[in-house]
Amino acid sequence: MKQFFKYMLATMCGIILLTLIGVLFFGLTVMSLVAGDSPVVKAKENSVFVLKLNGYVSERAEDAGPLTALLGQADMDEMGLDDLLIAIKRAKEEENVKGIFIESGVVSFDAPATAQQLRDALADFRKSGKWVIAYGEEMLQAGYYVCSVADTLLLNKTGMIDFRGLGGKNYYLKGLYDKLGVEYQAARVGRYKSYVESVTRENMSDDDRYQRTAYLQGIWKQWLTAMGESRHVAPEQLDSLANDSIMLFASYDDYLKAGLIDRVVYSDEPKGVVKGLLGLGEDDEVNQLLLEDMLNLKVKKQKDRGEQIAVYYAYGEIVDEPVSGFMSGHAIVGSTTVKDINDLAKDKDVKAVVIRVNSGGGSAIASEQIWHAIKQLSAKKPVVVSMGGVAASGGYMISCGASYIMAEPTTITGSIGIFGLVPNFSRLVTDKLGVTWDGVTTNRYGDYETNLIFEKDNNEALQYLQHYTDRGYDSFLGIVGEARGMTRDQVHEVAQGRVWLATDALPIKLIDQLGSLDDAVKKAAELAHLDNYRQEAYPQKKGWLSELMDDEAESKSLLDQQLRHTLGDLYEPLLQLRLDQQRNILQARLPFDCSIK
Repeated sequence: MKQFFKYMLATMCGIILLTLIGVLFFGLTVMSLVAGDSPVVKAKENSVFVLKLNGYVSERAEDAGPLTALLGQADMDEMGLDDLLIAIKRAKEEENVKGIFIESGVVSFDAPATAQQLRDALADFRKSGKWVIAYGEEMLQAGYYVCSVADTLLLNKTGMIDFRGLGGKNYYLKGLYDKLGVEYQAARVGRYKSYVESVTRENMSDDDRYQRTAYLQGIWKQWLTAMGESRHVAPEQLDSLANDSIMLFASYDDYLKAGLIDRVVYSDEPKGVVKGLLGLGEDDEVNQLLLEDMLNLKVKKQKDRGEQIAVYYAYGEIVDEPVSGFMSGHAIVGSTTVKDINDLAKDKDVKAVVIRVNSGGGSAIASEQIWHAIKQLSAKKPVVVSMGGVAASGGYMISCGASYIMAEPTTITGSIGIFGLVPNFSRLVTDKLGVTWDGVTTNRYGDYETNLIFEKDNNEALQYLQHYTDRGYDSFLGIVGEARGMTRDQVHEVAQGRVWLATDALPIKLIDQLGSLDDAVKKAAELAHLDNYRQEAYPQKKGWLSELMDDEAESKSLLDQQLRHTLGDLYEPLLQLRLDQQRNILQARLPFDCSIK
């Protein structure tokens, strides 16, 4: 019996000891991750920035949390354009970094302008006299567009290039809802405000087809010009190649003959090309710096840091309140953003503000509240809006509060219009399920919502919704007219929900200038009369510690990344269907997804 208790006690002690060791080991691992949030990296001689262009590139990616890092998925699927631009700029300024090597994989961008900004940064890097080499095994079109700026473009011998022009098909769900007995009722202002068409039509309207064709052709023309200049091929010839690409590119020799690439290689050969440029021997190692290394690179401190210009990132859907659950993405929350803007107005250290807008809009109510806050801010200090990939509808509305609006050449903007979208379940609930409605009210519209959603005879309720929408549109026209020095009729002529490419928005006075984020910062400094200045990003990204304290956000981010990776093209429509359940009725939203591969 004594032996039994002896062994039992020993077993229990062993279990407790192992548990303590496990907890201690886990704690030390996490603490090392937290402590290593910003390790300083020093570039060795003959270093190369290896840019692994893969996954999804958005305006700004949050720092990966400890759970993501522990699972080995820190760079799973998403990169921030802001990080990429910082890394390329540092590679340009660091004398020990001799060039950039791009490993291009399957990559997509949240908007055409995002790809354009990355390409422009690489082109600027080359002006320093340093080289850019790009290598790919499967290059999608946007990835090829970025890589075409390289001095030398390498393709794997078994690789391929997707080169076929821009475009795609939209999904229409009316047929599905008809079978379910659900009818979406739309109130909209603006003939081009086509968001509602995906649930009210079975095909694309002529107006929507016109606006989509116009902006896609504008982007494609700019891409052809840029690629043609880099590859020394006439844009017309590239356009012809895109028309015939499926039949034309039967082997890698066809890519060579077309001038799309410089060499075909096996996967082990690009390293030899890089070594040759660095003057290294076959057995020498290449000093590689990845994106994370570049972001933590030791940089020279400025002697005079100067006055502060705040760069505030406003990206994602505009919502009234935080969106719950996974598959929601980053959002511009009305109340939070207004508070942030008000804080910047009160901050005496901030002499000017650049608001980086990358949003297709969302809640009309939240958009107007943010516009009002930005307008009040611009009354106290210079405010410049820098439009990213998309700044349309509600994204355009909030931009109108600024002193000056600047956009990238391929920014998608405009879409000045309002719509309301409400499902009617009468055929499903009453005709198919046998549910009927009856009751009393004290006033005429006391049962407005019930009529709108469940009654067949709901013309008065629909008129009320249309009136509410008209009022929102009229307010939108007034905001734009005041900001852009135009009459209501002048705004209405270029509004009506139409989407504009920035190059077309400039001559009709919707923006002030074409330019990058750096150009916007310089403009803000000019308006504030600053000779020496520094820029600070707001709001600050979540670091390791804050992510560690917010395990729900960490799990949500990880699930969202996995779903984006798994669902592919289905991710966006499923996301929109889910978010429709949490949205405000009155919306100022872009009618389509702008992401591009």
